[in-house]
Amino acid sequence: MPRHLSFRTLKLKWLWALVALLLVVALASGGICVARALSDETPAASAPDAAPATAAPPVPSASPTANALPTKSAIAPDFSLPPIEDGMVPVLTKIPTAQKVVFLTIDDGGAKLPEDVALLRANKIKASLFLAKMFIANDPDYFKQFLTDGSKIENHTMSHQLNFIKLGYQEQKNEICKMADFEEQTYGRRPVFFRPPGGPYTNAIRKAAAECGMKAIVTWEAKANAGRVDYQVGQALRPGDIVLMHFRPEFAQDFQAFLDAKNAAGLEVVLLEDFLKVP
Repeated sequence: MPRHLSFRTLKLKWLWALVALLLVVALASGGICVARALSDETPAASAPDAAPATAAPPVPSASPTANALPTKSAIAPDFSLPPIEDGMVPVLTKIPTAQKVVFLTIDDGGAKLPEDVALLRANKIKASLFLAKMFIANDPDYFKQFLTDGSKIENHTMSHQLNFIKLGYQEQKNEICKMADFEEQTYGRRPVFFRPPGGPYTNAIRKAAAECGMKAIVTWEAKANAGRVDYQVGQALRPGDIVLMHFRPEFAQDFQAFLDAKNAAGLEVVLLEDFLKVP
């Protein structure tokens, strides 16, 4: 074989070897780039030795209010019971308050129907009960059921004489003091409020009430009677009104009339003693 052909052949071999080397380098570089790209796209948490990722706790959403049950309004008493002055108790006909409250008082105690207790209990209403001994002497324990539900028993004299203002001072005092003694002995609490039979009072009665330990005479602004509510002022219940009822056979009708009136006025029934913070 001629020498120049051998040199040419050798030259071609070296050329092909160089091309092969360049291809190997190129392929190696491309593989590294591909591997790096794949590594950058893989989350660190997916690596075999990485700790498992922890999901962030969900943010609590606000509770829906559209279906929320209505709650009782917050009552902030803004009136205090006036003190005894010149030896006479104050007189409360209504409570001057900006709070949307009304106070229920129930007198006498002649009719003692089981459903009367159930009506107040079912409506979660507490009342001030102004009882006279002549009406309750045959069954004083009946009224303990109202006490269990949070009502209070107050003083309405021993004999409920409608001419009370015409009695002598000592007789008036005996009627008030003896009833307070009886209620304290029977119910375990001495009354703090007094209501004269029929409502009229004098300064002498205010003094007798104070000497018997009473803190106020309580009258009324509205009366639930004969299945309706009668008003001394206006044509509807107002905040702070004291309402009178009686333990009578028509109690259920009178109580419903009271409920309708207080609901129409948007008022909440609050126990007078609680609002005035007297025990």
